Amino acid sequence: MQTIRDGDDSNKYHILTYGCQMNVRDSEIMAGLLEAMGYTAADTVEDADIILFNTCSVRHSAENKVYGKLGKMMALKRKKPDTLIAFGGCMAQLPEVRQKLKKSGVDVVFGTHNIHELPHLIEEAKSKKQAVYRVWEQEGMVVEPVPSQRRPGLSAYVNIMYGCNNFCSYCIVPYTRGRERSRQPEAIIKELEEIAALGYREVTLLGQNVNSYGHGLEKEIDFADLLEMASAVEGINRIRFTTSHPKDMSDKLIGAVAILPKVCEHIHVPLQAGSNEVLRRMNRHYTREHYLELTHKIRQRIPGVAITSDLIVGFPGESEEDFLDTLDMVKKVRFEAAFTFMYSPRSGTRAASWEEQLDLEEKKERLQRLNQVQYQIATEINQSMQGSIKEVMVEGPSKTNPEKLTSRTRTNHIVIFSGPKDLIGQLINVRIIEARTFSLFGEVVN
Repeated sequence: MQTIRDGDDSNKYHILTYGCQMNVRDSEIMAGLLEAMGYTAADTVEDADIILFNTCSVRHSAENKVYGKLGKMMALKRKKPDTLIAFGGCMAQLPEVRQKLKKSGVDVVFGTHNIHELPHLIEEAKSKKQAVYRVWEQEGMVVEPVPSQRRPGLSAYVNIMYGCNNFCSYCIVPYTRGRERSRQPEAIIKELEEIAALGYREVTLLGQNVNSYGHGLEKEIDFADLLEMASAVEGINRIRFTTSHPKDMSDKLIGAVAILPKVCEHIHVPLQAGSNEVLRRMNRHYTREHYLELTHKIRQRIPGVAITSDLIVGFPGESEEDFLDTLDMVKKVRFEAAFTFMYSPRSGTRAASWEEQLDLEEKKERLQRLNQVQYQIATEINQSMQGSIKEVMVEGPSKTNPEKLTSRTRTNHIVIFSGPKDLIGQLINVRIIEARTFSLFGEVVN
């Protein structure tokens, strides 16, 4: 969970953000809308006049965290009855969640498709002194422009598209985010120019599947074309993107990453499972053979590239042999890093109703075995960098040791080092002197 806060005036807001980078970006837009209404960010929920939940529904565990926090906020509201509680994000798109909220005393409920209506909904709830629930069941046109209050730092998120058309059998996202809609390229480039003028030096382009960018636009354009346009924006030093679906990552896109100097050599391309049978049941539309060919091509054409992945263990019907196929793929591809998960049934998805559910202990055991293999590979890759010199962007003080600085390589590796604070915001070279599983330690190279 992340919070947007800081501020000191009356009429204050506090946003509680759960979930992915897209939700972080949505919260920045919500903050912009609230500030346009005259609100300022509060340091704590206790100081806020409006408490806004921006929620995630990918897993039930994420929902349970939200409900737990909501209970605490409603207790706060009983002490301060004028506090307005607003509830948005992916959970709000689900009818069963909205039914629960009706008994909770939440003042405003809105969905992922009508964030731009938030000011109107707040004013309506305040003027009528009654709850306002307005959630669009289907996506509409992309609304441009919308205000934004970005998080401080050097790196910014920019949505290039919304929604997903893939309907993986385990995933709720197409139901909460709607079908794919691409933003106009001119609007994206204008936003990049604006954030460059604000001092941001790195951008991450966001989409459920960035490979689909451009579908449905009148102008003939694809994601590789957009990367070339983005690379021409002055002031932006690094460009990242997420996520690429393995089924439709084109040679043209791989070539663009290879030749465009600002585009970082890091590709997040989720495998999810190494068994063809499991991939079929997941509705992923590719095979392990396709994935191996794709990642081999990526490594051939982009020297020094880092490939990262998402992996799920314990999918319904996954046999020990299927799981061993996943371990085999991890060993063959050698991911720099991977987000690993136990399968969790998500009501509203096809896989949740299947009978072949694995028990929790078996899923835990497989996750542990998977992590052992992946962590060992990550350690070996990091150790291979000892003694090498890497370009890093210095992001600020280290979270674990404020006396040191934290930085990031083009391949998205964290490097901790000692140095003066005036290096923050700069691109510098560091020599890697120590490697661990999740981070590197370095020294400045003059």
